[in-house]
Amino acid sequence: MKIDSGDFLAIMGENGAGKTTLAKQLNGLLRPSLGKVTVDGDDTTKKSVAQLSRKVGIVFQNPDHLLFSETVKEEVGFALKNFGFEPGVIAKQVERTLEALDLAHYADISPFLLSGGERKRVALAAVLAWEPDYLILDEPTIGQDYQQKERLRDFILQLNSQGKAVVMVTHDVEFVAECNPKVVLMSRGRIVAQGQADEVLSDGGLIEKASLVKPQMAKLFSQLGEFGLPRDVVDVHRAKVLLEEKLLEVKVRVAQSS
Repeated sequence: MKIDSGDFLAIMGENGAGKTTLAKQLNGLLRPSLGKVTVDGDDTTKKSVAQLSRKVGIVFQNPDHLLFSETVKEEVGFALKNFGFEPGVIAKQVERTLEALDLAHYADISPFLLSGGERKRVALAAVLAWEPDYLILDEPTIGQDYQQKERLRDFILQLNSQGKAVVMVTHDVEFVAECNPKVVLMSRGRIVAQGQADEVLSDGGLIEKASLVKPQMAKLFSQLGEFGLPRDVVDVHRAKVLLEEKLLEVKVRVAQSS
């Protein structure tokens, strides 16, 4: 598997498929016992986790594995301070990141007093603050309501438009369908498929092999296929366009017949 600058990728598959194990290989938290993992040409077995983390930031599924500071503001600024950023730059980056993730009003509160979903966003902010070239998100939507998922989606797409590579490890097929990234489908420690989300997630055989469920939009269009609509639609925005076109077509027919 190859991840290029500016890629937007979702790694999906059943529990135990090896998704998180693969993600931890990307910044040296785990080292390959067979084969090779390189980051911008550097063999991960020859670099420290600290060196690799400057380029590859990982947000863990459980935020409590990352958080330890007394306030949210200190948590988000810790890595910047550790990497040697100037105090003025740290303050600006922390403020910008907290605003982007709707956390500014929690700046002086202990992260351990927040809800699970809020702590998840603090952990994300703590990694985003130093703007790594490659961002790895392990189950980023767990504990997030629809509004926060929309904010997260917009933020990820913004990062990606700036040339950052974003990799999500997730079971959230609806969120993936909304974002329509490239998908790497895993099963039993191996990659079984790669391609755009609308291609991979509309393939019933692959979905079953990876123990996933088809997105609701894919199910709907499978049922609407008999009315002349394509059966492989996953992307919500494309679906909206197709439904509007079909509705317009029906209206024209009704108008002509009357």
